[in-house]
Amino acid sequence: MVDTIETKNKIRDYIKESTFDDVENIKDDTLIFEKGVLDSMGLLFLIEFLKEEFGVTTNDDELVEENFESINKIVNFLESK
Repeated sequence: MVDTIETKNKIRDYIKESTFDDVENIKDDTLIFEKGVLDSMGLLFLIEFLKEEFGVTTNDDELVEENFESINKIVNFLESK
């Protein structure tokens, strides 16, 4: 897998490209669902992005907000796979 900084940047870029909000200030620990950056549909698109970009398949039992609530959590999830 690519290094952590590059992974975080790819995820951040994806979030910026897929939302219409001003997300320039998204930090690695920003709670993206709590802040309204992504919703449940956005999560599904994020899952597809992770599959295409990193080759990670997400199981149904892993589809919980805690795995995807921030860039840090997403990277932790990817690293656990």
